[in-house]
Amino acid sequence: MGHAFITAGTKGLGLKVTEAFLKLGHSVTVTYFRDNNRANEVKQKFADYSLHIVQADVCDKNDLTNAVQEATHTFGTIDYLINNAGPFIFERKKLLDHTEDEWQQMISGNLDSVFHLLQLTVPAMREQHFGRIVNYGFQGANHAAGWVNRSAFSAAKVGLVSLTKSIAYEEAENGITSNMICPGDIVGDMKEASIEESRKAPDQETPIGRSGTGEDIARTILYLCDQDSDMITGTIIEVTGGLDVIHQNR
Repeated sequence: MGHAFITAGTKGLGLKVTEAFLKLGHSVTVTYFRDNNRANEVKQKFADYSLHIVQADVCDKNDLTNAVQEATHTFGTIDYLINNAGPFIFERKKLLDHTEDEWQQMISGNLDSVFHLLQLTVPAMREQHFGRIVNYGFQGANHAAGWVNRSAFSAAKVGLVSLTKSIAYEEAENGITSNMICPGDIVGDMKEASIEESRKAPDQETPIGRSGTGEDIARTILYLCDQDSDMITGTIIEVTGGLDVIHQNR
């Protein structure tokens, strides 16, 4: 079994990914930002599993360095790097209404953080000739789609598409794959829900008839991280249920 490092893995979409890796027998290190209560709840829930939780702001390079050092000290080499964390501005606003601090947060948390984590983890992946990297994007990111009122976030994620592909090409010879997953409109309780739960709550807005869930994302990530998925690299996978996310008014 391997060791997964998952940013923001105590809640939201990250929680189901954490759960999936643990239940397969992997050791997992997760970061969280501020919610100590939730971190403690997750620690207790998975007390019988190999889970380490560390506080870190993904916008802070020193925090990321410390988190990776703790992770490797606890469980050894990081085999799976899951960049789930990504600051997001929920208020819809045009580019010229963003403050400089908001812009910097979007770039730092969604793009710079991945750069730092790659530098911290890829060298050890090279040594063992195995590694799996999964980043998060949004529907249309692969085509540099414009997203009205989400300009700062989308700019960072489109940059991350190129980084995802570049590291895939550069590190393929070292047994390392790099891919991006783009969740659909998964909101509220559905972020931590199972597929079975979503089937009990029909969703007329999503063409397949149900909302996406955290389990949908976790299942896809586990597939990308499988040892035999090495032919899949530099790929952007959308998990949207057929819903056109960026052209709806949300």
